[in-house]
Amino acid sequence: MFFSIFAAMNRTIKYIVLAVIVLGAAFTITQKNPYPQDYFRSPVGYEMKLSGTFGELRPNHFHAGIDIKPLKGVGDNIYAVADGYVSRVKALPNSYGNVVYIDHPNGYTSVYAHLFRYNDTIARYVKKRQYEQEQFRVDLYPAAGEIPVKKGELIGYMGTSGRSFGTHLHFEIRNTKTEKAINPLLFGLKVKDKTRPRITQLKVYSLTPELREIDSKKYDLKKGQNGYYVGGDTIRIGAWRVGLALKAFDFMDGVSNWNGIYSMEMRVDDSLHYSFQMNEISFDESRYINAHCDYKERLTNRSYFNRCFLLPGNQLSIYENVVNKGVIELEKNRAKKVEYIVKDSYGNASKFWFYIRRDEVQPEDNQAIYNYILPHNQQNTILNGDFEVDFPEGTFYEDLYLNYQVSYEESGDTYSPVYHLGDRMIPMHKYFTVGIRPTGLPEHLREKAVIAFCPEGMNEQALFGNRWEGDLLKAKARELGNLTIMLDTIPPTIKVAKIAATMGKGYRMRFKIDDDFSGIKSYRATVDGRWILMEYDEKNDQLVHKFDGNIPKGKHKLELVVEDNRGNVAVYEKVFSN
Repeated sequence: MFFSIFAAMNRTIKYIVLAVIVLGAAFTITQKNPYPQDYFRSPVGYEMKLSGTFGELRPNHFHAGIDIKPLKGVGDNIYAVADGYVSRVKALPNSYGNVVYIDHPNGYTSVYAHLFRYNDTIARYVKKRQYEQEQFRVDLYPAAGEIPVKKGELIGYMGTSGRSFGTHLHFEIRNTKTEKAINPLLFGLKVKDKTRPRITQLKVYSLTPELREIDSKKYDLKKGQNGYYVGGDTIRIGAWRVGLALKAFDFMDGVSNWNGIYSMEMRVDDSLHYSFQMNEISFDESRYINAHCDYKERLTNRSYFNRCFLLPGNQLSIYENVVNKGVIELEKNRAKKVEYIVKDSYGNASKFWFYIRRDEVQPEDNQAIYNYILPHNQQNTILNGDFEVDFPEGTFYEDLYLNYQVSYEESGDTYSPVYHLGDRMIPMHKYFTVGIRPTGLPEHLREKAVIAFCPEGMNEQALFGNRWEGDLLKAKARELGNLTIMLDTIPPTIKVAKIAATMGKGYRMRFKIDDDFSGIKSYRATVDGRWILMEYDEKNDQLVHKFDGNIPKGKHKLELVVEDNRGNVAVYEKVFSN
């Protein structure tokens, strides 16, 4: 009897404790989530499934929204998530493609990108401005209330326009005033997700007192009943101090996509040592992702590690608690416990823990060759006769130990020595200016000259913004590597993909245009001398014109002119009827 009463009391206490924990957790979520929960509806008319999450690690930027998978494919209806008005609309050959921005009375802006096409009202507005400006690429700001929309109103159709390689809707919610992107899943949008994130690899970096990397080692993780673990549970590192990086992904019910995580905590001996949450992202700081992730891993292995210690030039605002810049000081006679908690936006969590201790520290075997030390927090200039480079303050995320060398090519393709400026595996935050004085460049080819970036094992790439300052050719770069002067004398190519002798209303005329070096600067298509709209899909090098009945009946002359960035021009002409 006594034991039965005791067991019943014990169960009651457990239920009370559990209720307090649940209520406390709910209170915490409410306290930490200031965003309206019932204001916005879904932008699609079916259950949302995601192929991309907010804050996901991408090349040179954090993903600023969520990617919603199609139900049928191109053409799925896209709806306004709340009342408001179209405040901006863009048609771009790259980036977001066809994109609509809607301002809402509650101080937020919703963004719908990669649309196949707009609704009829927005499409007429855009096309009118494109003909007025004689440009496909437009960035338009309708007057407040000029194009009002209601919650649930059709605003466009899902597609793959811009820099999209699969049908989806890229959807964002921004603070209208600050333009910061906010995690849309914090606004109560429903996605089925009871699946915990996966943690796949740990990377350990041995660091100098200045926090420069000496070497690193990766560990594959295994999943157990209570979370993830590394074999043997204790890592021994011959270093006084280490930084860690973790590779982790989020998964959702019913989809196979490896998405980005929402938050990460790292505890050392049960004390919070480092954490971040993907709540808001400023576009001004998005490129700091190259300080947050392991840049070399991304370039060489297409692998994204969340760096759990801060490089000196990292100015991201996503970090909430960071002790000692996230660096862990090791002891030889005592192991330190490290525990990770990784979550998605719906609170599903995975854990990983291990011990780490200092092993015998070997003398640093630093074979790095360098002839310049460039502090990250100041402007740096190199002037070396026929070559100069100017790095603005904040170009690097940490002090750069630069190896600079010069070599001489014997081929007739180059018009200067090759300047070996460091390693492209080192991330650059800002553009820097390069200047080279040519040798043996004929005067009549001066305007065809470009500074070329020559990465090992890859085709040469012309830097952008090539201009002459006296006898010095200057351009902008955002990667370190091999640089020299080359020529671009070859016009772009124009290939017919679809055309006919008779092209009436509804017919789609298609061309492929390309330039293999300095890049396409402009294109212009006319019929009988009058500009016509050619939609440009940059990722597929494709121009498309849909005949809409505005060209009168009869015989006409089409002319398409394409120019690259060094003034080389290609022309296509055809006589047709409609």
